[in-house]
Amino acid sequence: MIAIDTNIIVRLLTQDDLSQYKKAYNLLNKYEVFITETVILETEWVLRFAYDYKVDQITNALIQLLGLPNVHINHPERVAQAIDWHSKGLDFADALHLANSQHCKDFFTFDKKMINAAKRIDKSNVHEPV
Repeated sequence: MIAIDTNIIVRLLTQDDLSQYKKAYNLLNKYEVFITETVILETEWVLRFAYDYKVDQITNALIQLLGLPNVHINHPERVAQAIDWHSKGLDFADALHLANSQHCKDFFTFDKKMINAAKRIDKSNVHEPV
C-alpha cells in the first residue's frame, strides 16, 4: 500500500497538468492507496479555493475517489458522514470536526455560521459557550 498527497488527488481530479495527471492515474491503477483525513480536508480546500469547485462538484469527486475499491481511509463512516453533511450546507472542515467528535455529548464553537448550519442538519449539540 502507498499513501498519496493532496497534489496527486488534485491532479487526478482536475486533469490540469496532463503529465502529472497520467502519473497520478497510473498510481491509482497500480497500487492499493491510503489517503489520510488531512489530505481529504486539504483536497476539499484546494478544489474550493484554487479551482472554484462548487459543493456538489466536490462531494461528487470525493465520493467517486473514495469509492474506488483500492482506496483506503481511516474511519470511512466518519468521512462519509462529513461529505453528507457538507452536501447539506455545512462547511467541510466543520463537518469533519463534527463527524470525528460524535462520541462527545456536545461540540462548542464561537462560529455562529457553523452553529446555524449544524442546526439545519439536525445536529442540535453544537453550541456557543456561555
